[in-house]
Amino acid sequence: MDDTLNRASAVNQDIAGRLAARLERLPRTTRSHRAWMVLLGILFICDLMDSNSLAYAAPAIRVEWGLSVAQIGQLTSYTFLGMFAGAILGGRLSDRVGRKRTLVWATVVYSVASLLCAVAPNLAVLGVLRVITGVGIQAVTGVLIVYVAEMYPGVSRGRCQALMLGIGFLGVPLVAVVARSIVPLSPSAWRWLFVLGAIAVIPALVAKWVLPESVRWAAVNGRSAEATKTVERLEAEASGPLPEIVEPTALHERKKSSDLFAPDMRRRTIVATLTVTFGVLGVYGFTSWVPTLLVERGFSTPEALTITTIFSVGQPAGALFGILLSDRFQRRSASLVLTTIIAALMLVFAFTGAYWVLVTSGLLVTLLLQTNTAVLYAYLPEVFPTVLRGLGAGFANGFGRLAGFGNAFLIAAIATGLGFGGVFTTTAVFTLLAGLTVGLFGERTRGRRLEEIGENLS
Repeated sequence: MDDTLNRASAVNQDIAGRLAARLERLPRTTRSHRAWMVLLGILFICDLMDSNSLAYAAPAIRVEWGLSVAQIGQLTSYTFLGMFAGAILGGRLSDRVGRKRTLVWATVVYSVASLLCAVAPNLAVLGVLRVITGVGIQAVTGVLIVYVAEMYPGVSRGRCQALMLGIGFLGVPLVAVVARSIVPLSPSAWRWLFVLGAIAVIPALVAKWVLPESVRWAAVNGRSAEATKTVERLEAEASGPLPEIVEPTALHERKKSSDLFAPDMRRRTIVATLTVTFGVLGVYGFTSWVPTLLVERGFSTPEALTITTIFSVGQPAGALFGILLSDRFQRRSASLVLTTIIAALMLVFAFTGAYWVLVTSGLLVTLLLQTNTAVLYAYLPEVFPTVLRGLGAGFANGFGRLAGFGNAFLIAAIATGLGFGGVFTTTAVFTLLAGLTVGLFGERTRGRRLEEIGENLS
């Protein structure tokens, strides 16, 4: 029986390698790729709207329920706790049951939980619901970046990740504009921000019927006919003669979670995890706390929401700027340069006394943070083999979100003890550490086939 299973697995690995080679040789994205990108982008818009809704609702929640800054930090930490679980669980499920199925059900989970947040009667109930919301949100994010890595040709993989982020980050100014419009209307108007999360069910249902399963996952898991049909469709849509197929790289059969720390995988896992962890501490330390800390600095809630709405425009712009960088420069080098610039701008933001310097530096920080996110989202799934890609990316993301859970308490303590400048000096240090980690110890991935990077571990 074991010999039969091993032979079947070897056949699946061989078919998967050949289909991946056919997918990688595509000289450009096709009509189907572009249609999928629209749907993936819409799913990501909904995901990021829900992810950011609490930051914009927090000042009003604090006033209505009489919460302290520390309690707002506690509430923020609940989302990160859910994100930790969602990253690990979503990554593992996507490796076991498929990218598509995990994507659809994770979207449904956070949509329902977000809708329930809108009727939460107190901090405890809202906290529990934000944990559940965080599970779904981060599972969706992890699957989206893995799906793009596996379904788009290597020649444009980085640009496609940046494009998906650029579309998705439109959700941030959208939720900011909605918050600026409705939160000041009444003490409980913030609840409508969470109602928005339920609309994600609509694109999830569309994805269930329209989106194909990842070619690489389907082939490795014995669904080669389905995977072959998808590849043939893409080849037919590609105009002009196709390049010769490069000899496929042998795929790994390992599937245990502990394989992430096998001798030939350990360095990649640690570097990816530390990079994401420091990056999360920097990004969320900045974006999640700006509205609340601006109010603490003396701005009114409407003024703080106006400023953060301006900042939010930088999120899609920054991700789209990543299109120019992701496939033009090595991801690790681009990240190091970007994080150095971001850290300097965070220090300007932390200590300036001039209104327009604060607004301009904050906007540039927000923009370049998402440019760096686009670069790292392209990098992260590339360094793991197919059978561990969901889990590997999920582990790195999950550990980062667990650090974000602790960071919520850290930022609250720093805000209380050292104030505005202390908080954003801290985020500058974390951001620079993320760039140094991947820049000095990361893998070279630009222009290489996914199997060449993820499967060659020597």
